[in-house]
Formats: sequence, structure tokens, C-alpha cells
Amino acid sequence: MTINCNQTLIDLSSPKVMGILNITPDSFFDGGKYKNESDILSQTEKMLQDGATFIDVGAYSSRPGATHISEEEELQRIVPVINLLVKNFPKIVISVDTFRSKIAKETINNGAAIVNDISGGKMDEKMFETVANLQVPYILMHMLGTPQNMQKNPEYNNVTKEIISFFAEQIYKLHQLKLNDIIIDVGFGFGKTIDHNFEILKNLSLFKSLDAPILAGISRKSMLYKTLDISAQEALNATTSANTIALLNGANILRVHDVKEAVEAVKIVNQISF
Repeated sequence: MTINCNQTLIDLSSPKVMGILNITPDSFFDGGKYKNESDILSQTEKMLQDGATFIDVGAYSSRPGATHISEEEELQRIVPVINLLVKNFPKIVISVDTFRSKIAKETINNGAAIVNDISGGKMDEKMFETVANLQVPYILMHMLGTPQNMQKNPEYNNVTKEIISFFAEQIYKLHQLKLNDIIIDVGFGFGKTIDHNFEILKNLSLFKSLDAPILAGISRKSMLYKTLDISAQEALNATTSANTIALLNGANILRVHDVKEAVEAVKIVNQISF
């Protein structure tokens, strides 16, 4: 199970870790933390040294109820950061967290390697065609609604079945466009209740039927800290617990704020993998 990132094949049969670099002022956990070049570079260097295979850069906050920003503002925030990272870390594998095809194209042309789309192609009708033309790995995430309304009142008859069905349909469309490097992300917290999230986590192995690598993005999310009645800042232990469950249920990539702890979870789980 490999993906081709800037002519480098990355094997996902042993799980990998994706470090989160939010350059937004209002993300739920680390919003506004990395405002200047020095902060961005030192955080990226730390995540790479801690064992991150990928760095996921996002300039549009997708937390529930987040402020919508224009395409131009997103572009102005993210392209200089991509250039900065590529210049300072020539071997870096950058994933760009965007649902806009124009941002995807510009960032890939500036050295990013992966497109991570929270909307799974639903918020920009040109996204599938764009990633197919670029021939880059594409992270297809499930979200009910938009970041502005997704948590209003999410309802499903059968959450696992409906998300698998969504993926099957979107993967078929991408295959028709000759894109093969597709990673699926169930979208923990994106239009799901706490119960929905834990049901999906419990059933994560069922998504292996789609024959695509699975990314789990549970890091410090409200499904964890609300369950424990703590803050996101206090949810590292809960994150490691949830990441371990995800790995045991077949996750190939962990998308996290805390790389060192996620890498350790992978190493421990690898000791009992057959």
C-alpha cells in the first residue's frame, strides 16, 4: 500500500504520522500560535525530528462555526508558508488542507505533495478534475454540511454505512478520472455527534473494504475532551488512547498535533501486528 509523493513512494503498510501545522488565527487547539517564520520553522523542524512523515498545512479554519475566509486570503496565507517550508526542508512532504481547487493547484505547483480536502469534493466542483490532472495523492474526507453548520444537528440512519456509501461513490468518480492515490478520512467531528464519532472509531476496520488507506484525525477533538469533561489542552492522553484504537482498527495515517506521542503509539502497536 504505497502513495507517490513528489516521485517518492511512501509505504503505508506500516502506519505513518502526519503533523498538523495550522497557520490560522482561530483553529480550535493551536489557532494563532504559528504567526511568524521563526515559529513556523521551529514547529515544523520539531515535528519532523519527532518522526512525522507528512506535514499538513492549513490556512482555513474548519472548526465548528469557524469564520469563512475568501480564496484570496487563503492563498495569501498559505503559499508563502509552502515556499518557506520547501526552501528550508527540501525533502519535506507537505499535505495542503484545502477544499478549493485553485489553492490545491497553486500549492502543488509550489512544492506541496498531497491535497487534503475536508469536503471530499463537495465544496468545489472542480476539485476532482484538478487533483486528477495534478496526479497527486488526495485525502477524501467525509463531512456533513459545511464547517459553519456541520454541528447544528447531524443525523444518520446508520452512520458507518452512510459514510462507506459516500466514499464508494466518490472513489468511483475519482477512478473514472484516473486518480488512484486516494486516502480516506472518516471526518471525526465533522457533522457527527460524540456517539457517532465513537461508533465510527469502533467500526473503523469496516472501512478497509474500500481498499484505500485510512487516515484518522482525532487529535485533541471535542469527542475526547467533552467525554472526559476536560479542555483540548488536557486531551493528549485521550488522544493517544483514541489513536491506539484507530491503529488497532486499521488506520494507516494518524493526523496529530503531538507527533512524538503518535509515533510512539505506532511503534507499540507495530510490536503486536501480524
